[in-house]
Amino acid sequence: MIEPCDFRLKRIALNHGGGSMPAIGFGTLIADAAITTSATKDALEAGYRHFDCAERYRNEREVGDALQAGLAAGGIAREDIFVTTKLWNSNHRPERVKPAFDASLERLRLDYLDLYLIHTPFAFQAGDEQDPRDANGNVLYDEGVTLLDTWRAMEDLVDGGRCRAIGLSDIGLDDLVPFYESARIKPAVVQVEAHPYLPENELLEFCKKKEIVFLAFAPLGHGIRPGPLEDPVVSRIAARIGKTPAQVLLAWAVQRGTAVLTTPKTAARARENFNISALPADAFDEINRIETRQRFNEVVKTGNPGFIPRTE
Repeated sequence: MIEPCDFRLKRIALNHGGGSMPAIGFGTLIADAAITTSATKDALEAGYRHFDCAERYRNEREVGDALQAGLAAGGIAREDIFVTTKLWNSNHRPERVKPAFDASLERLRLDYLDLYLIHTPFAFQAGDEQDPRDANGNVLYDEGVTLLDTWRAMEDLVDGGRCRAIGLSDIGLDDLVPFYESARIKPAVVQVEAHPYLPENELLEFCKKKEIVFLAFAPLGHGIRPGPLEDPVVSRIAARIGKTPAQVLLAWAVQRGTAVLTTPKTAARARENFNISALPADAFDEINRIETRQRFNEVVKTGNPGFIPRTE
């Protein structure tokens, strides 16, 4: 099968659920409610058909309203879009999984979900507080539930039919391998930070071998500067081929076989980030040879979302 050079058309089949994920996704981690609504509508109009949401972002209702309005205005069917949301850490107890899923569906105004992810492998103290902390400000973890306990409740959602596929986010290879072996329904997707400074090559190879979709978030390095957007290799390639550094980084991500999330907040940036196609082979190889290594989000190590300062 020949992959399309125009990555706007590319979709990646899931290993369960019968669906396929558009390679270019719109991430909805946006703090402002009004911008969430306008940016989601702009993304849909620009051509995005993959929308990544989360209970944690506290804006599922705005995303749902924007999607419904956009679908109606554009004559787009529900089946034409792929919607993901995520179970937050304070809902890892098995008895909390389905209520959390149902609440997300209600906020998103959807009858079914294409993909439901465990947002992080860390269980927080169960309850309605998203960031439970002790008197000293330390996160309160729940030692009474395992990731596999939570996953079994996720598997029940797939059995119920309103959740097409399930997966994991912010998990490393060392934790994923034993988990994969124990899961009845294998993860369809693993979503992690990935960019030329954090290529996660071993994890990507494992995912390819097991037919798990590798979904890269922060492909532009969270926009932190200095970072991949200002890397001299990326800048030279962008100037040579007449693309922006963002377009180069997003194309590199798709070209290596991953799906990718981007969060443009304006209509112009949405069109820019969606308009990507295959890089010349020598440019792709040059990016692969970048030696800088930097993780920007520490959640995979600590369970505490945040950014790691750049280190030389």
